[in-house]
Amino acid sequence: MRALLASFAVLTALATGALYVLAENTAETFAWTIDPPLTAAFIGAGYAAGFVLVVLSLRDPVWAHSRVAVLTIFVFVVLTLVATLLHINRMHFDDDFGDLGALAKGAAWFWLAVYVVIPVAMAVLLVHQERAPGEDPEPTHPVPVVLRFALAVESAVLLVVGALIYLDPATATWVWPWDMPPFTARVVAAWLLAFGLATALAALGGDLRRLRTAAIAYTVFGALVLVAVARFPDTLDWDEAPAWIFVGMAAAVVLTGAAGWRAAPAASRRHG
Repeated sequence: MRALLASFAVLTALATGALYVLAENTAETFAWTIDPPLTAAFIGAGYAAGFVLVVLSLRDPVWAHSRVAVLTIFVFVVLTLVATLLHINRMHFDDDFGDLGALAKGAAWFWLAVYVVIPVAMAVLLVHQERAPGEDPEPTHPVPVVLRFALAVESAVLLVVGALIYLDPATATWVWPWDMPPFTARVVAAWLLAFGLATALAALGGDLRRLRTAAIAYTVFGALVLVAVARFPDTLDWDEAPAWIFVGMAAAVVLTGAAGWRAAPAASRRHG
């Protein structure tokens, strides 16, 4: 599991650079063309949060403290694999993209290989990890009721919106503040569903120490989404309510994530 997480840390760092930093250049540098750039930056924010998840999980010796983080990643990679297979004709290795350079074509094949191998490997290792000897430490830091309620509300929003978009990408035209093609919409939805699961587990699980890693990544995700909106403000129609609802939701993610991060005790070095 540590080896897999280490490799995923490298992959998420690369994806963050290609999507968040180079959001306007996906036609030349990524596995498929993502437009508008705010969509690429949003997905890149998810990868940046994923990078935080795996790095902090690698630093914590207690599996119970990393379980939510790893499950979040697993949900995302499985949903993204399905989206990739459904829309494989949009990848840059298709004959329709013959005029693209080697970097874009190589990125497409690399993406496909990663999302075929990682979900299978992670499923096998999750089963092995859960069967390993040892017991989870007793919960000692309950989640405050107010924070639990806020996380439950956010989870419901993320899961409902994510499910609607993933099952029918055309839904994005009325639940999302800007237009997205089906493939990209499903990858966006995969991040929404993954973080929706994480927040649901946070609301139900009730132990801050076990949720510290996810809370930090959640904060990073919300903050980077807000920065992305500031980078590409013209993508949103500020005269319409969905734009402000989107920004308000991103701000709520930052606030609840930061509250959980601040309330959770620091990592312990004892094994469990």
